[in-house]
Amino acid sequence: MKLARIGNVDKEIPVLIDKDENYRDLSKVITDLDPEHLNFNTIEKIENLDLSSLNIIDKNQRIGACVKNPSKFIGIGLNFKDHAQEQNLPIPKEPIIFSKFTSCIIGPNDEIVIPKNSTKTDWEVELGFVMGKKTSYVSVEEAMDYVLGFFLVNDVSEREFQKNKGLTWDKGKGFDTFGPIGPYIVTKDEIPNFQNLNMFLDVDGERMQKGNTEQMIFNISQLVSYMSHCMTLNPGDICCTGTPPGVGENMKPPKFLKGGEEIILGIDNLGKQVHKVKKI
Repeated sequence: MKLARIGNVDKEIPVLIDKDENYRDLSKVITDLDPEHLNFNTIEKIENLDLSSLNIIDKNQRIGACVKNPSKFIGIGLNFKDHAQEQNLPIPKEPIIFSKFTSCIIGPNDEIVIPKNSTKTDWEVELGFVMGKKTSYVSVEEAMDYVLGFFLVNDVSEREFQKNKGLTWDKGKGFDTFGPIGPYIVTKDEIPNFQNLNMFLDVDGERMQKGNTEQMIFNISQLVSYMSHCMTLNPGDICCTGTPPGVGENMKPPKFLKGGEEIILGIDNLGKQVHKVKKI
């Protein structure tokens, strides 16, 4: 099942994307794709609908972020073996966890804004997942029972603020517009090979990142279990899971966004994002 949100900012409605790529209005079934409705009861309710009863609406409009108002947006750092090797860094013994402020979330084709005083704004294509059930202290073996689905993320990052202005990464990860998610959630039953997905990111037509989720150091089950031992995970909470090689800071010489660029990124079966970059 593919679920999305379309419409102008703050006026999005939930839709189901059917097998013919029609956008079917879910607004009479659920009010939004938010923590109240992103759960397995909702998925079952939608699965039992007669899809012909749902109006087909114009797909040629803005696509919003695929999750509204998650209580948490968690990031995982240095979680791809080939990305660690690229930086000549040791493989982490435990997941590196940081937060992206939820105010950074935007739609998959919205404009990315380079913040004031930024000198090192960078890109990161990542696999995201959304929780569908509340959990804490869950085992690795049972962890996937709590994951509702997957989506595409650009974990936009400002490296100077992330690494040279204090001890935490959060301030370089949570600027406004630094969290594009979507275009849609795909429920986990339709992504059985989530640990073997190709991913890419281009800047102005040049391939910067190319990788596969099989390179993850800690897989999704391990991440969910680990995080649940640090915090309660709620329905609608989202997480991005690390990036492959090819980020700007590791190029020789380093390459960062200046404004005016076009970024295109994608992951197998999870669609694409297209962003214009603006400097303020």
